[in-house]
Amino acid sequence: MVWGCMSACGMGSLHIWKGTINAERYIQVLEQHMLPSRRRLFQGRPCIFQHDNARPHTASITTSWLRRRRIRVLKWPACSPDLSPIENIWRIIKRKMRQKRPKTVEQLEACIRHEWDSIPIPKLEQLVSSVP
Repeated sequence: MVWGCMSACGMGSLHIWKGTINAERYIQVLEQHMLPSRRRLFQGRPCIFQHDNARPHTASITTSWLRRRRIRVLKWPACSPDLSPIENIWRIIKRKMRQKRPKTVEQLEACIRHEWDSIPIPKLEQLVSSVP
């Protein structure tokens, strides 16, 4: 599984692990990766967190955790198209992976990290500004 966050200001943390995700693990990812990225990217300025309606994202313990930390979350309609800017980032990275064709899990992870770190700020600004 791969989790990452981004904004028009820059790329946030990228987290890769083996296995699936549940609400408890998702909260750990948010604590260990989203919160530090948010502090670094926004430096106290207001921001809105966006994630889709995957079960771990909408679980009551997750929504309670977000509420307790006063994290504003973009309302996301059920069965909506994927308009999230990060979906474009994942497409870019997947396209690069098809070109590079890593042979091992370690090579795949290294390639993903390299491509993640190579996304330029103007591309992030373009993707974020394209969201209605």
